[in-house]
Amino acid sequence: MIIVKTREEIELMRESALIVSKTLGELAKAVKPGVTTLELDKLAETFIRDHGAYPGFLGMYDFPNSLCMSPNNQVVHGIPNNTPLKEGDIISIDCGALKNDFYGDHAYTFAVGEIAPETQKLLDVTRESIYVGLRQLKVGNRVGDVGYAIQNFCEGHGYGVVRELVGHGVGRDMHEDPEMPNYGRRGRGKKFVEGMVVAIEPMINLGTQRIKQHSDGWTITTLDNKPSAHFEHDVAIVDGKAELLSTFAYVHQALGIETNEEDEFRQTPFVI
Repeated sequence: MIIVKTREEIELMRESALIVSKTLGELAKAVKPGVTTLELDKLAETFIRDHGAYPGFLGMYDFPNSLCMSPNNQVVHGIPNNTPLKEGDIISIDCGALKNDFYGDHAYTFAVGEIAPETQKLLDVTRESIYVGLRQLKVGNRVGDVGYAIQNFCEGHGYGVVRELVGHGVGRDMHEDPEMPNYGRRGRGKKFVEGMVVAIEPMINLGTQRIKQHSDGWTITTLDNKPSAHFEHDVAIVDGKAELLSTFAYVHQALGIETNEEDEFRQTPFVI
């Protein structure tokens, strides 16, 4: 069942989403060769708690940490550990926070130092695919319209679009209806209505779309061991169209990236 949010609830969800956005911004300053994913996990947990929220992933479905940390060929759900990141790695960081009884859920894939040009292109295309999908997230369209747009864009670059893992509605529960696949057929699936809030999160592989789950019950890797990228935004339907609740602005400020890619999905300009 789709749970429609009021304007007041959407503003509370924006607070939760921005906690996660700010957390990723702090992590952007710390991602570098030699740091461990467990150190980054502790940094995130402290930051989230210091800002009046609770780490949304910690203990959820018995997950042991505050962040899902997925380097290189790991797609999602990697468990933080003491292995240092290396020059040329990529690391997908998925973060959640619970504040005001609502969840924020947000992800970004970081380059560790200098990375291969083909890997950087994968990151750029995957991030851009969110906005390609958001242009179809509006009242009257359907879930398949967003999925088709993301799939068509990413497969057009020769990438594999993961099928088994999808985005989702978000609210008082981390995972609500509807499921938001990154593939689909136009005009199919549940219809978008005013007040829906979803997490759109393309998981895109440099090679095959096929994946495998490891014996820890969490870690997902690409079947061909090629890199995978993962980006995620929380977005509401406000006045009939997509309105971003999360932002990559804090990450991009830390990394020295200038972009206006989010502007068309905000009713008022975002200022840090």
